[in-house]
Amino acid sequence: MQTGQEVLRPHDLVERWGGIVSVRTLANWRSQSIGPRYVKYGGRIGYKEKDVLEWENKRTVEGTSDYIR
Repeated sequence: MQTGQEVLRPHDLVERWGGIVSVRTLANWRSQSIGPRYVKYGGRIGYKEKDVLEWENKRTVEGTSDYIR
């Protein structure tokens, strides 16, 4: 696969973020449309790495005045 095209499973994101969020939190975010974009393959959830990187970059802050909720 090309760089950025890897598909990550929810548990991969939990590991990527050091356990700061749980698989359940990701499910809640999906239901509220507030987390990274995701795809469904059959009944399975996946996150394209490029979408995760974009979502992370939008939430990078330098100070509390930059915080996005």
